[in-house]
Amino acid sequence: MSFNTSSQPYEVDECRGVLRVYSDGSIVRSSKPSFDVPINDDGSVLWKDVVFDSLHDLRLRLYKPAAAAHNPASSTKLPVFYYIHGGGFCIGSRAWPNCQNYCFRLASELRAVIVAPDYRLAPENRLPAAIEDGFAAVKWLQNQATSDEPDEWLSDVADFGNVFISGDSAGGNIAHHLAIRLGKESPEFGPVMVRGYVLLAPFFGGTVRTKSEAEGPKDAFLNLELIDRFWRLSIPIGESTDHPLVNPFGPFSSSLEEVVLDPILVVAGGSDLLKDRAENYARRLKDWGKKIEYAEFEGQQHGFFTIYPNSEPSNELMSIIKRFINENSS
Repeated sequence: MSFNTSSQPYEVDECRGVLRVYSDGSIVRSSKPSFDVPINDDGSVLWKDVVFDSLHDLRLRLYKPAAAAHNPASSTKLPVFYYIHGGGFCIGSRAWPNCQNYCFRLASELRAVIVAPDYRLAPENRLPAAIEDGFAAVKWLQNQATSDEPDEWLSDVADFGNVFISGDSAGGNIAHHLAIRLGKESPEFGPVMVRGYVLLAPFFGGTVRTKSEAEGPKDAFLNLELIDRFWRLSIPIGESTDHPLVNPFGPFSSSLEEVVLDPILVVAGGSDLLKDRAENYARRLKDWGKKIEYAEFEGQQHGFFTIYPNSEPSNELMSIIKRFINENSS
């Protein structure tokens, strides 16, 4: 007896072992993270999870230095630093150990409250879902700042007037769109005031290849095939990578020349295939008079700061972020 298996679903897309898409449209996600590394929780940083969007069951993870928690009466409040994870809009989580370890380090070295939100992932939830969720995560902070019954775990130590929004890869794309949407000093979110943005290897695209994309190493951590796959799974169906949510300077994107922005720090690895897009982004905004700082790390791959968090380039980047916060705080 033989069986006809031609109608059986087959795998059409796979992303780092945790997302599989099949020919019948079904999707299987693994609960195991792509980066299965030990969690470095030594107790010097306290953390907890909070629901910020009950409709979509979205959570964020809060971190603060334990020393600050032991002295809540201190008149010195800590800046709030958002860390929006990466993953091509398709994978990743605030709870992945690589994300958690980096947030431990950010909280400790920046001496800040870290807010690490999740967002809806593609292809189940294509763009702009992730960007809307980033907006909701900042709106949640405003609700805390204005509530008659705020979460004292946060409100006792957080300086709501000194907020910085950072994003890693896809999170960097989200941070860019928040910068455009919120405008300078985020007037609609008072008393929360955003003072600056940190775009860590931002995930931008376009139909015309850049030199770093076309000539970058085939074995790069984020190679061109994976870049294309992430975009194919995350952009609205029927759209191209010149969609305004993908390409800030594409043929369908509104001009940013007249937009007034908070200071932005753009970070790229010299061997990252996305490097040219990050550099072009920073240069064009700076040419239009925006307060932009660009930091490139020679020889470094995409996401080097979380893959090798204790390397010399990662340490240098942490110093740059710390200075950026100090220079732009109130």
